Amino acid sequence: MPLHIGAHVDQEDPIAEARARGATLSQFFLGDPQSYKGPVVRYAGGAAALKADAAAAGIDLYVHAPYPINVASLNNRIRIPGRKLLQQHLHMAAEIGAKGVIVHGGHLGVDEDAATGFDNWRKCVDGLDLPVPLLIENTAGGDNAMARRLEAIGRLWDAIGAASGGDTVGFCLDTCHAHAGGNDLRTVVDQVRSITGRIDLVHANDSRDAFDSGADRHTNLGSGHIDGEALAEVIRAAAAPVVCETPGGPEGQSADIAWLRSKVD
Repeated sequence: MPLHIGAHVDQEDPIAEARARGATLSQFFLGDPQSYKGPVVRYAGGAAALKADAAAAGIDLYVHAPYPINVASLNNRIRIPGRKLLQQHLHMAAEIGAKGVIVHGGHLGVDEDAATGFDNWRKCVDGLDLPVPLLIENTAGGDNAMARRLEAIGRLWDAIGAASGGDTVGFCLDTCHAHAGGNDLRTVVDQVRSITGRIDLVHANDSRDAFDSGADRHTNLGSGHIDGEALAEVIRAAAAPVVCETPGGPEGQSADIAWLRSKVD
């Protein structure tokens, strides 16, 4: 089966961006990724036009939630606005026909109780309206992160399991974050799937940083610290759509997409 692959692209025209890369999907932000302001559709014609045009072009759309969202936080001024913003993005993602919204697992301070953070995730999921799947992404840094190491992902899934409503909460596996977070790429797909039951999306990124470094700096495939064959095996084993969040715009990402297709298709 051909690899269903694309890249993280500029939001003004994700359909044209996919075509420029010979891709079948696009991931993008809705508005400012560093802001608590609500989502904005910058495509000409708005949400309805984007939904119709993407469907006609055969391009699947994925939305990445803003970076400040941390629904695990013990700080009300972070957690509560983050929940509201996440809900807004889920509703807007449904309006444009997106396949899902990706959000980072979040973290707590080093001396804060992780159990409370996992319970905050449960409360968040329990209170969300999920018109499209919410895909929780593993993260690379922080010893008190909700989705860095396998043990934490297990605790997170135990917490949200009863509230997740079946297919509405899924998992996005980032290869750079897994590597820099101290997870072996040779086994991580089977281990994550044994916890979550699913991998819905893969972020295929090489890492500028060493194994278990805690950093999350992406680089183009084959130019970082991740073994190329191990990365390709993640894609084969996950059997999920793939997003390259690598630098270089259409040229750099097209090369990464072509490299993966040569390894996996």
